[in-house]
Amino acid sequence: MPQSSSQASMVRLLSSAAALGALLLALVGCATAIKPHDETGAPMLGFQNMALNPGNGGELIKGDALRPGDIILTAENGLNSVGIRLITLSPVSHAAVYLGNQQIAEAVGSGIRVRSVDALVADEATVVAFRHPDLTAEQAIKIHTFAARHEGKKYNYVGVMLQAPFALERRMCELPLVPSMVRDFCIRGIAAVQLGLGRNDQFFCSQFILEAYRSAGLPLTDADPRLINPGDLLHMREGDVPSIMIHKPLKYVGHLKAAPQIIAAEQMRQ
Repeated sequence: MPQSSSQASMVRLLSSAAALGALLLALVGCATAIKPHDETGAPMLGFQNMALNPGNGGELIKGDALRPGDIILTAENGLNSVGIRLITLSPVSHAAVYLGNQQIAEAVGSGIRVRSVDALVADEATVVAFRHPDLTAEQAIKIHTFAARHEGKKYNYVGVMLQAPFALERRMCELPLVPSMVRDFCIRGIAAVQLGLGRNDQFFCSQFILEAYRSAGLPLTDADPRLINPGDLLHMREGDVPSIMIHKPLKYVGHLKAAPQIIAAEQMRQ
């Protein structure tokens, strides 16, 4: 049945509203920073990179390329992962830390656990590793000790539940052109209200990574670990714009499991 003019107008209006909403969603949470141009050194506006793949197309690596202390970020195809990525506007939904000997430590629903890299890769759709450039062997041992001490402890369900409203409210702090120091202060202020000020000895995945590095004397940021989600860890990489102030950007190591375009690019190089 043909649409009436009023129905057609309503459809166009709803389509326009949806397009505007998508545009606003893309802008809100798109943190920016003034950065020097790679070639000329002239100041330019840098945007937060929402893509998981680095600019060079990515590099496939094996587990033996990892070093103790490497941070591993992942995404899977399940509903929980998709929900986390939608709420945090991020391509990743989980974080783990490499301990050495092909073992990783992570905070999951059942608590803090240690398992093999192969098991992690088998469960996830995308697995990418990053490295702190200043991490020493002694600090990596301290991270391992922290993980061993907390293995079996309970998961921070309360912290994860509080992340949902916090993730939405903090978007106002991440509007384009908001200076980094103002953005950092704004996010921490909202976190103090939404997440509380008390300490917590239970962890969710990204919080566990932040606390492990802090225990080693190499904090990634001075911000409360409870306000950090896996997407925040991703934006701590080189060339990106972190939402909160960090001490040092993380270096890209490679993909242990990657999207088809990275696999194709890797095959073309061979």
